[in-house]
Amino acid sequence: MASIGFIGTGNMGSAIIRGLAKSGHEIHGTDISRSKVEELARDCGLVPAAAPADVVAACTYIVLAVKPQHMQAMLGSVAPKLGAEKRLISIAAGLTSEKLRAWSGGVCPVVRVMPNTPALVGRGVTAVCFGEASGISEADRNVVREIFGAVGQVHELAEKDLDAFTAVVGSGPAYVFYFMEAMIESAVALGLPRDTATDMVKALFAGSCALAELDGRHLSILREMVTSPAGTTIQALMHMDRTGTRGHIIDAVGASYRRSLEFGK
Repeated sequence: MASIGFIGTGNMGSAIIRGLAKSGHEIHGTDISRSKVEELARDCGLVPAAAPADVVAACTYIVLAVKPQHMQAMLGSVAPKLGAEKRLISIAAGLTSEKLRAWSGGVCPVVRVMPNTPALVGRGVTAVCFGEASGISEADRNVVREIFGAVGQVHELAEKDLDAFTAVVGSGPAYVFYFMEAMIESAVALGLPRDTATDMVKALFAGSCALAELDGRHLSILREMVTSPAGTTIQALMHMDRTGTRGHIIDAVGASYRRSLEFGK
């Protein structure tokens, strides 16, 4: 059993804590919102802590779930409690391992992690970067995998690939919701009631994702199954091709990637 602490119990921190509730690990946490900590204590057996330094003192694995702009000050406040036996796990976007090590005094290993928002319902996709974190054992790696495996898939990546992951998967839910909104608006424009259109589009995306996940055939084949010769679907797809929809999507993800690179500088 590991002692795992959370500095920050907002949406993502809370989701991970709830996922770990039946893991048998000892979970500690603190947040500026005491009501969130108290709720997690009632629901999940979280051990409440008064301050970040208390979490660090009590735990071996410390998940840093605070906003990037608050990270440097927070790490400075807990630095006296850090030692070689501690493992820092950051889910803050854009903050490199090098920065995190510098801000924490370089006395303990740092693992950089990037989850996405479907983790809130246990269907997340998380990238984990162990990098050159000397002192990280295979047992440590297994604990990190378990923490984030509690809320979905875990993929190990090199730190150089985290910006690409952020652009495609970290930001990806927003792209999906954007497209869903457009589909709903199309249905409303064609005369369907908004509530009905919303329910149908949600079911459309959920069913299509389930088919893609369970069927095993290539996405192109699944698309072709819907695309009859001279039918309605091919007309829509040809319009998307003529207007460069695929290229616009690729360019949009590229813009997100470049912005992620800027954050890391």
